[in-house]
Amino acid sequence: MIPGRATADATARFAQRFADSYTSDFYRDTSTAHTVSSIGMGTYLGESDDAEDNRYVSVMTAGLERGLNLLDTAINYRCQRSERTVGRALDQAISSKIATRDEVVVCTKGGYVPLEGSPPASRDEYEDYLKVEYFDRGVITRRDLVAGGHCVTPGFLADQIERSRSNIGVDCIDVFYIHNPEQQLDSLDRIRFLEVMRAAFDELESQVSNGRIASYGCATWNGFRVFAANRNHLSLAELLSVARDAGGKDHHFRAIQLPVNLAMTEAVRSPTQSVDGKNVDLLTLAADSGVSVVASASLMQAQLTKNLPETVKSLFPSAHTDAQRAIAFVRSLPVASALVGMKSIDHLTENLASSGRVIQS
Repeated sequence: MIPGRATADATARFAQRFADSYTSDFYRDTSTAHTVSSIGMGTYLGESDDAEDNRYVSVMTAGLERGLNLLDTAINYRCQRSERTVGRALDQAISSKIATRDEVVVCTKGGYVPLEGSPPASRDEYEDYLKVEYFDRGVITRRDLVAGGHCVTPGFLADQIERSRSNIGVDCIDVFYIHNPEQQLDSLDRIRFLEVMRAAFDELESQVSNGRIASYGCATWNGFRVFAANRNHLSLAELLSVARDAGGKDHHFRAIQLPVNLAMTEAVRSPTQSVDGKNVDLLTLAADSGVSVVASASLMQAQLTKNLPETVKSLFPSAHTDAQRAIAFVRSLPVASALVGMKSIDHLTENLASSGRVIQS
């Protein structure tokens, strides 16, 4: 297990090392007092095989070497393989003196029952896996599962944090997100949902106290992008109120994650959030509340890397490719970091060029 965690001083030091290579706004402060690269490395897509693992490790290590210090993953991504590749890349970077543990912000998520290594061959095999790994061990009961695979009970979250720490090989996870908590609203009414989230936040505050995580938040897909009339709506104000109930005014709910890209602009354009009787967009409320926002799906799973309209191209004259334009759009917003999945050095180089990196021939 790699000891330590990201710190304010170390992440600022990391940013200073690369300050001459990027635009002045490339590194940004977060509500956790870290300084992070405004392009983060995501690990969602890909096959669950060794070749994909090796590609991720290679690019993440190169990304750390080129000044990216935010690594984002989830225990269910690629059947736990993505977390393990983050651990391998971090270990290589530390061993090669590319970075130190306290310079890198490691983020992961829990909420979906993760598979092991590769998808099961059948539903029966999945049921056997649930029984052995979770039911027989008393981690969860079948009643705890929503949609057959989502859970946020305290015992489950504690179990997932231990598995994630082991997968990544770190003593402490810097940001732990509850993954798509709006999934629970498929089965629970709003009052019961907030009770469930209170129990989850109680557990996460305990995990902070025990040094296993440093902060927590929610990583969502639909929840923050839809209006209150939608069953799956998430209210940031309500979640912060629950966090204050769980951890007091010094609670550790510090970050949220949601899709933000050229095609999914709700976070900045739609007043989906309500506070003090006023409707506001999510990015405004998050900034006013001291909560950092991390943008996922910055390239919308590569769909925004080609065929962008000329009107978009004209907005980013210094960008040379559609991928660079799409990333530049997200970086132009008040977000801490835009997550991009990268599995080749060429992609890494292209994406960093959108932020003013001087490419050496």
